[in-house]
Amino acid sequence: MMNEYQESQLYRIRHSAAHVMAQAVLEEFPSGQVAIGPPIEDGFYYDFDLPRPLTPEDLEKIEARMREIIQEDHPFEYQEVSTEEARQIYADQPYKLELIEGLAAGGVDEHGEPLEGEVVISTYQHSDFRDLCRGPHVSRTGELNPAAIKLLNTAGAYWRGDEHRPMLQRIYGTAWETAEQLEQYIWRREEAARRDHRRLGRELDLFSIQELGGPGLICWHPKGARVRKIIEDYWYEEHERAGYEIVFTPHIGKADLWATSGHLDFYRESMYPPMDIEGQEYFVKPMNCPYQILIYKSSIRSYRELPLRWAELGMVYRYERSGVLHGLLRVRGFTIDDAHIICRPDQVEDEIVGVYDLSLKMLRAFGFHDFAIYLSTRPEEYVGVPERWNQAEDALRRALDSRELPYDVDEGGGAFYGPKIDVKIKDALGRPWQMTTIQFDFNLPERFDMTYMGEDGKEHRPYVVHRALLGALERFFGALVEHYAGAFPVWLSPVQAAVIPIADRHAEYAHQVADQLRQAGIRVQVDDSSDRMQAKIRNAQLQKIPYMLVVGNREVESGTVSVRLRTGEDLKAKPVDEFIALVQAATEAKSQELVA
Repeated sequence: MMNEYQESQLYRIRHSAAHVMAQAVLEEFPSGQVAIGPPIEDGFYYDFDLPRPLTPEDLEKIEARMREIIQEDHPFEYQEVSTEEARQIYADQPYKLELIEGLAAGGVDEHGEPLEGEVVISTYQHSDFRDLCRGPHVSRTGELNPAAIKLLNTAGAYWRGDEHRPMLQRIYGTAWETAEQLEQYIWRREEAARRDHRRLGRELDLFSIQELGGPGLICWHPKGARVRKIIEDYWYEEHERAGYEIVFTPHIGKADLWATSGHLDFYRESMYPPMDIEGQEYFVKPMNCPYQILIYKSSIRSYRELPLRWAELGMVYRYERSGVLHGLLRVRGFTIDDAHIICRPDQVEDEIVGVYDLSLKMLRAFGFHDFAIYLSTRPEEYVGVPERWNQAEDALRRALDSRELPYDVDEGGGAFYGPKIDVKIKDALGRPWQMTTIQFDFNLPERFDMTYMGEDGKEHRPYVVHRALLGALERFFGALVEHYAGAFPVWLSPVQAAVIPIADRHAEYAHQVADQLRQAGIRVQVDDSSDRMQAKIRNAQLQKIPYMLVVGNREVESGTVSVRLRTGEDLKAKPVDEFIALVQAATEAKSQELVA
């Protein structure tokens, strides 16, 4: 089934531009082999096996030839062929032949997606280029706007995403209806590169990923760890205020635990290999839930104890292929701001509303106010009884309706073990980031035989609600860095103020000011290097420090500091106590502004 994007004109434009690019590449490299070339979000790509690495000059030539092909106005012609005809057409293209065999076997299409119903092998041709393709395309190459197409970059890509298969060269491009849209996209792309958390992580000395330690494993440097601790402290405060209790669980567990939870049956490919400990298999944990359920089962529970709200910043480990790892956004070891609510059926709705409110409160505190919210309902295959599903879905729906925020319903999009609410934040560039998930679970209570003694003296099955508000702390931190382009608001900044002595004779006073600020709970550093004052100010601005406090003869004599903002604004001289009050007010209010 085609989604909304696949039915759009932009999809047709990008799909057609990809084919035009492939023609231009094969004309430049006649011995080249072509793989697949789908449209993607905001653009397209094609994978090639070429006799040499591509250069920027090659992309310029290919782009120029694409403009010529567009102007030649070739029609895109659809044709269905038999398997044998397809084999003959692509006899000299091994990657296409492999795709054809997959199609013939009724397995997957040219993009590796499962096929449904009768298999039809179809092609699209324009000019001398013909490719396996389902479309759709524009009618003719001349419908493309040559001023709205640009090739962006190249990258390596394993064939079929398998590191054991050949490494191909991938060319990324973008295509739009108008030159203005392309210009806007290029700006967004450049701005996204400026905000890239991996680059800023290095420049601001926040974190690193060390080759010797292993890919996808994060080393938090002091400044990054400081921000992380601020996030965690706020997380603990808000959870305790909301009636949660904090738990901690082990990092490894016996194979029996993961067999009972179902992870060994349904999730093993994402788990690390087992360890042998005294003749028993242990796994590092991919999720926190089974251990929290063991805590629940450690004693007989009464209906009077419920609801139980247990929260944990739990480190988990999941095997991700190295090719999909991406800074803090896709890692192998990460911390989930996890919690489980165990409650009676009559408590469900209030608990969901409470989670939803806590989620929005916390996300707003971090500066996010634009949300995309989704309700995912019962899929075709599910566990549990329909009555419970209906009750859970109704509770989720009423929670969303009660807060009058718009949301979309993903019919059948729930997990097999329960419906859910997903909340995506939109950052400063309007990009969505998956954060909050509120997920019912009808599976684990059955697997672990969870019960409580009801008012009637009989055993009853509780409801379990999984929920993560910030998601993985690593990913959330990466989103924060990119949202703020590294210029954190005052309450989150790893260093809130830099004291800058004009000359060596002012250093003693600078350190006295810094000590006074530290005693007031302000994070401060002194730049008493040999650099000139303007260089020190510039360095502090590059480090995104909110306040620069310049001290010289006048400040020493008057007991003041000259306050400059990282934005360049000069607030003039202020008494130290007045500056402390300014920072404390901005921190307490979690203000997005440097001056309240």
